[in-house]
Amino acid sequence: MFQPLRLNALLTAVVAALVVLGLPLLGVGSYVLHVMILIMIFAIFAVAYNLVTGYLGLKTFGHHAFFGLGAYGSALISIHLGIGAWASLWIGAALAAAFGLFIGLPILRIKSMAHVAVVTLAFAEIVRLSCSNLKGLTRGELGLWGIPAFQALHLPLVGEVVFSPANKIGYYYLAALLLGMTLLATAVILRSKIGLAILAIRDGEDAAESLGVNLTRIKLGVFAVSAFMVGVAGAFYAHYVGILTPSAAIGADLMILVIAMVLVGGLGTFAGPLVGAVLLTSSAESLRFLDQYRLLVYGGLIVLIVLFAPRGLASLRLPGRRVPERPA
Repeated sequence: MFQPLRLNALLTAVVAALVVLGLPLLGVGSYVLHVMILIMIFAIFAVAYNLVTGYLGLKTFGHHAFFGLGAYGSALISIHLGIGAWASLWIGAALAAAFGLFIGLPILRIKSMAHVAVVTLAFAEIVRLSCSNLKGLTRGELGLWGIPAFQALHLPLVGEVVFSPANKIGYYYLAALLLGMTLLATAVILRSKIGLAILAIRDGEDAAESLGVNLTRIKLGVFAVSAFMVGVAGAFYAHYVGILTPSAAIGADLMILVIAMVLVGGLGTFAGPLVGAVLLTSSAESLRFLDQYRLLVYGGLIVLIVLFAPRGLASLRLPGRRVPERPA
């Protein structure tokens, strides 16, 4: 991760960015843009989760709580306080980060990964049940609707950019911007001294602590940053879809989906969450004609990838190239 950026990797990133930015200019339909927006939302979630689990080595199963907190926090602030979506998005993300610090401070001192996984999963379930039962505030499973959309922007050389269900181009480019910011922040963290400390903790906590690494401070900081990123994805999701239910925004199946994305793409790799988000989101949408049976194909695809590419699709290289082993 800390090696100099290779030319082929740089070219791949540039080509991918150009494809993403140029896709709306090709006149693709609204449905294609919708799928791409969902891919980018889940990619933000997966990148943030990979930062904690793949690089830091914390086995957490409650990150969907931060997605829901960001979504409901931003939506409720926008509805009841009259704050615009542009500001409430960041407030909702900050709320998710605050809860990340709140739950992280006691649990990240635990060295048993099994206990960390159980406590984080329980925390997410508490958040889901709270949103379900506070019907006077969240309307429970009836759905929180009437969430304001992002206000139109007037940009130089571009003109007015609107955000509406009929015109998804504005949402598309905003999602791309948020994903780019998430990737940039992740790259900066991993290529810094903090990134070295993160990998040292993953590979051996006792050894890292003996070298002067403050385990609690690094874990808590990374956990809060990851919660903030997931909160951004949740807040954007709320203002994009316009309606929220606890089962959709904080359901365990959302966490399972993101975990699958990270595992299929490549745990502990930079491009892995992106590859997993593209593959699993697009395949789930393309298999809708199979109705309930699409889940069988969906699960079988995951099993095949895990069996034949256990390090994830992002770790695959052309034949004849030697790839250095990643520390376990």
